[in-house]
Amino acid sequence: MPDRPLLGAALQGDDLERLGERITAEHRDVELQDFFMAEVLNGDWRPEAARIKALLSGWRGRLGIHGPFWGIDMSTPDPEVRVIVTRRMMQALDVCDHMGADQMVVHSPYTPWDYHTLDHFAFRSAYDWLIANCRASMDPVVRRAEALGVEIVLENVQDKDPDIRGTLARAFDSAAMQVSLDTGHAEFAHGSFGAPPVDYYIRRAGAQLRHVHLQDSDGYADRHWPPGEGRINWPAVFRALHELEVMPRLILELSDKSQIPAAIDWLAAKGLAR
Repeated sequence: MPDRPLLGAALQGDDLERLGERITAEHRDVELQDFFMAEVLNGDWRPEAARIKALLSGWRGRLGIHGPFWGIDMSTPDPEVRVIVTRRMMQALDVCDHMGADQMVVHSPYTPWDYHTLDHFAFRSAYDWLIANCRASMDPVVRRAEALGVEIVLENVQDKDPDIRGTLARAFDSAAMQVSLDTGHAEFAHGSFGAPPVDYYIRRAGAQLRHVHLQDSDGYADRHWPPGEGRINWPAVFRALHELEVMPRLILELSDKSQIPAAIDWLAAKGLAR
């Protein structure tokens, strides 16, 4: 594993036009965030896909996408809503297939309510019921991802328990379902819900951790600030990352995409990444 991992970025097509030289010339990983809205997936997204392909001409980094998440809960028990969840995920895999993307980020269904309440029930039936609901929505998606060579990664959003999405990922019994970490979400859970600090999430994910969203937070809200603007202990984060046998894909996911070059430079100046 290199001493300083190469950072990637979460971008849309317009961002690639503005920042493309820094991203493509250095062959940084890209996570496309153009293809998660229902109106996009239900419409003709191929012209935008063609434009992005042209912008990435000659680039040799790894390509992923952010899958659907607005209004999408893979743990829904409603069979009619489940049909929509599965359809949206399949539409996103259509994009992966078309674009040659080999990773798709989806959101964990777990909430602080789950953390504090699931153990209220007599046995593990509540945990098993939630996993069964997720599998009913996602089993066909995971099997198709296997066939396409796409790795689905479960991103923590409101997860207070750093282990629980790993347990869910293992329930699919597939190399195509792994784990993502969003550092800002983990810091939000740490500050607002009493969850462990960010580096603990990394260690607890272990070999399942295949993707990381890098963003900073004050622990109060989901800020998506550049590293250094919040309170995350970035040396501790990168120490934990270097303990892994395989470095996950590291993706800067900032609200202000224009700050991505400065964020790369800040982490490079700290000797943490390049």
